[in-house]
Amino acid sequence: MDLRKLKTLVDLVSESNISELEITEAEGKVRIVKTPPILAQQAPVQYVTAPVPAQQGVAAMTPASGIAETAVPAPLAPSGKLVKSPMVGTFYRSSAPGAKPFVEVGDMVKQGQAVCIVEAMKILNEIESDIDGVVKEILADNGQAVEYGQPLFVLE
Repeated sequence: MDLRKLKTLVDLVSESNISELEITEAEGKVRIVKTPPILAQQAPVQYVTAPVPAQQGVAAMTPASGIAETAVPAPLAPSGKLVKSPMVGTFYRSSAPGAKPFVEVGDMVKQGQAVCIVEAMKILNEIESDIDGVVKEILADNGQAVEYGQPLFVLE
C-alpha cells in the first residue's frame, strides 16, 4: 500500500469518530485502531485546616485571594551544642540493622567519636562529633532522610 494513502487513512481515523478501520487490497491488509488516551487516575485532593489556638497565631484574610493565612511562631531551636549532618542522605543510628546504636540519650561523646551514619549514594559515611558533650536529644529518626546542615543531635 502506498505510504501517502496509508497516512490519509490514519488522518481519517484520528479526525473522525471511527475507532477502528480495516482495509484489504490486493497488496495486503491494513488495520488501524484508535485507542482512547489513557488518563492518569488522581486521588481527590482534600484540604484540611487545623484549628489554631488564639495564643499560637493570628489569622488574617488576604483580600486578593480570600484565603486565611496563619502566623505561627517558628519552633524553638534546641538549646545546646548541635551535631549537624554534613551531607544529604539517610540517617542511621547504628552500623547495621539490629546492631547497637552508636550513641543513646545520656551517653558521653568525645570529639571525633562516631555518632551515626549518613548514607549518600550507596556510601555509608560515619559522622563524628566535632565537640565533647553528653547526648541530650536525638533529633532524627532511624532511616529518615536528612538535609545538609540539619541538626541530628543536641549535646550539653
